[in-house]
Amino acid sequence: MFTSLKKTSLLATILLLLMISCNTSKNKSSDSEEVKTKPNIIYILADDLGYGELGVYGQEKIETPNIDALAKNGMLFRQHYSGAPVCAPARYMLLTGKHAGHSYIRGNDEWNERGDVWNYKKVIKDSTLEGQKPIPASTVLFPKLLQKSGYKTGMVGKWGLGAPHTDALPTKMGFDYFFGYNCQRQAHTYYPVHLYENEHKYHLKNDTIAPGKKLSKEADVNDPKSYKDYTLNEYTPDLLFDKMIHFISDNKQNPFFFYWATPLPHNPIQAPQRWVDHYIKKFGEEEPYLGQRGYYPHQNPRAGYAAMISYLDENVGKLIQHLKDQGIYENTLIIFSSDNGVTYSGGTDGEFFNSSGKFGEKYGKSKGFVYEGGIRVPMIASWPGKIKPNTKSNLISSQYDMMATFSDIVGYQAPKNDGISILPTLLGEKNQKEHDFLFWEYPEYGGQVAIRIGDWKVVRQNLKNKKEPTLELYNLAKDPTESNNVTDKNPEILQKAAEIFKKEHTDALSDGFRIPLIEKGLLNTEK
Repeated sequence: MFTSLKKTSLLATILLLLMISCNTSKNKSSDSEEVKTKPNIIYILADDLGYGELGVYGQEKIETPNIDALAKNGMLFRQHYSGAPVCAPARYMLLTGKHAGHSYIRGNDEWNERGDVWNYKKVIKDSTLEGQKPIPASTVLFPKLLQKSGYKTGMVGKWGLGAPHTDALPTKMGFDYFFGYNCQRQAHTYYPVHLYENEHKYHLKNDTIAPGKKLSKEADVNDPKSYKDYTLNEYTPDLLFDKMIHFISDNKQNPFFFYWATPLPHNPIQAPQRWVDHYIKKFGEEEPYLGQRGYYPHQNPRAGYAAMISYLDENVGKLIQHLKDQGIYENTLIIFSSDNGVTYSGGTDGEFFNSSGKFGEKYGKSKGFVYEGGIRVPMIASWPGKIKPNTKSNLISSQYDMMATFSDIVGYQAPKNDGISILPTLLGEKNQKEHDFLFWEYPEYGGQVAIRIGDWKVVRQNLKNKKEPTLELYNLAKDPTESNNVTDKNPEILQKAAEIFKKEHTDALSDGFRIPLIEKGLLNTEK
């Protein structure tokens, strides 16, 4: 009988252990399934790509079949905005979810007090001259929150929010991996002497050809050999793409976030020759660009510029194919956008390409300005099985909505921010919250402010120069080109904008980002 009891007790113990093991296994399986349901997120940020430079946004000269296909398989946004009309503040606002009235970075600040930061050769030798004004170490970027939510986070491309030897580095601000340009100024060549991998220099087999180097006086501007110095050995966009693909392959078992901050198609005009040749055949002969405004010359600037965009499009197609080959495309949200509107310099020809669509490409209406051509940007979102294919949205949205949107998708606790989640729109739901307003404050190009309230947009110019400040009001539904100033007819809109400005503006913490007329309280949005 004692033996029988021992056997019974042993059997009960074994059964209990098996039950515990099964429950543990089920819990682990459940946790694993939960992780697998978190989508991978890839955010592609083009540089200076105009609203009208993609086929799906009306472009007729530049070929972008892969990005067009992304839109046809997903959702195209017609009223999406950058937080700022130039690089650094736009990137800061994207990653923090803050509009310009609350931002630490409000313009491009090259941190000139360190020394001769624009001297390319000196910067190569002295890394303390690289980079832009650093963001505070306490800044919360959404990649950090994704890290804490179990995501692997990677980035290639242009950073622009700090400098070597500071705490404002991608790997200290939420990215597990970084490869690319730490410094925006170094990105004025696609054939630099070095890039950065994480926190260390990554040396390239390129000569030291300083940005802005012009042709010699003896050069024949119609001889391709005269331009040989501007095409070297290792082309940065090739390297960026390869590093991104490796990161995705290495992390396909985990949910990952990847930020592809491509420098394309920002000048200088440097593109793979096969694409340049394609567009030379398409466009024919043209006048060479000889390198004004600090950028390299190019024999066929229109062909070269179009080539940069089509090369980027080609790589978007290759990325999507790689996701499919790895079996993770179906669980990946891809968002494609641009940091601001098209530029007016460096040999680009926005008017030839109609780069901003109906919004205008000339200086004063494009990059650097808070008119639609400077801040309205393309945005495409694709998420198989979640976003209905070939849909279009008129939701008024901003890049600073990404903090809230990814919080909604992933479940992290977002800090206080100025965005709204656009997830309901992505999923085709009807409970989408809308912005009461969008807000821009930009201290460069004379000092500017803009506020969009529904279809209305208030613009103020010349707030930091010797010109008379302007007050402008446009109804974008009736006047998308911002041609008919109707301030005299709508005092109630101006009053509402004044109230918004008073509530939303905070004094810039950095002297370089302050607008004296605003900071001294001498100006608001009233006439």
